[in-house]
Amino acid sequence: MGETKSMSRVHVLVECALMVAVGFVLMSLKVFEMPQGGSVTFASMLPFIIIAFRHGTKWGLLGGLACALLQMLTGFWAPPVGTAFNYFLVVVLDYVLPFTLLGLAPLFAKPFRSRAAGIAVGTVVVCVLRFLCHFGSGALIWSYYAPEGAGALLYSLGYNSYMLPESAITLVVALVLYKMLPKLFGSAE
Repeated sequence: MGETKSMSRVHVLVECALMVAVGFVLMSLKVFEMPQGGSVTFASMLPFIIIAFRHGTKWGLLGGLACALLQMLTGFWAPPVGTAFNYFLVVVLDYVLPFTLLGLAPLFAKPFRSRAAGIAVGTVVVCVLRFLCHFGSGALIWSYYAPEGAGALLYSLGYNSYMLPESAITLVVALVLYKMLPKLFGSAE
């Protein structure tokens, strides 16, 4: 019995590692890229959302965190104002929180009877959470790049508007995949 449980954990770990790799590859397939970071991709957030639906919030959070750490290792954007606090905020608001929070999608799906509706709502909510993290970072730190006369909030809203098509692509691909391969999203709990 203990051997089966440990094999099951190994299976989940391997599956999550593969999904993190798929997500990381999808991040490099950019439709559009912003000058100081951020891009529209081919549903690169979706593998982390799928991890969460298949294996639970804990695994989804860990998968998103792994993605954030990989992103920092391969392309960390340093803030324009070089204080230790600004570096901390960039790490938290541009990397750790936005990708880790993708693992919360199943929590927002629970109230829905329809699995498709739950997946849709969970996906939209975590995409909004990711946007809010980047928006906060843009308003607090990156507004240094704002054109003269533009306020920090307006600049951040405009800059981070790339999240709208990114989220729409993720939602559409999630629903199409769910329709075609419902088992990909695990069983409803």
